[in-house]
Amino acid sequence: MSEIIVRPLAQSDHADWKRLWTDYLTFYETKLPEEVYAVTWKRLFTEGEFEPKGFMATLDGKAVGLTHYLYHRSGWSEKNNCYLQDLFADPDVRGKGIGAALINAVKQEAAKIGVKNVYWMTHETNTTARKLYDHVARRTGFIEYDLL
Repeated sequence: MSEIIVRPLAQSDHADWKRLWTDYLTFYETKLPEEVYAVTWKRLFTEGEFEPKGFMATLDGKAVGLTHYLYHRSGWSEKNNCYLQDLFADPDVRGKGIGAALINAVKQEAAKIGVKNVYWMTHETNTTARKLYDHVARRTGFIEYDLL
C-alpha cells in the first residue's frame, strides 16, 4: 500500500513546491511574476507569528501535494484563526487522501497552539475539491466579497 507522508516544507523542496504551486495557479487560470514566487518562498521560511507556513505531501517518495496556511487575529476570539490559503494535490493522485491528509496536518498544527478555527475558501465550480470539503468540514454559508 502507498504511504502518504505530510511534513513541513523544507528548503530542499523548492523545485517540487514551485512545480505544484504553478500547477495550482494554472488550475485557477492565474499566473504570478517570478518576484511573487520568490517572496512567497522566502516568507514560508521567515519566523513570525503571522508569516505563512506550508506542508508538502509525498506519496511513495514523490511530492504530490502542498498547502499554505497562516494565522491571524480575530475580534471574535482570544486565539488566532488559521486560514488554509492554498491546497493542491496533483491530479494524478486525487482521490487517494492527499487533500484530506494536508487539511488534517494543518488542523493538528493549529491545535498545538490552541487554534480551533481552521477555514478556507474554494471556487464554487471546484466540484472535485468540494466533495472532499463537504466530507471533512462544514460549509458556513458565507459568501466572499473583495475590492479588487
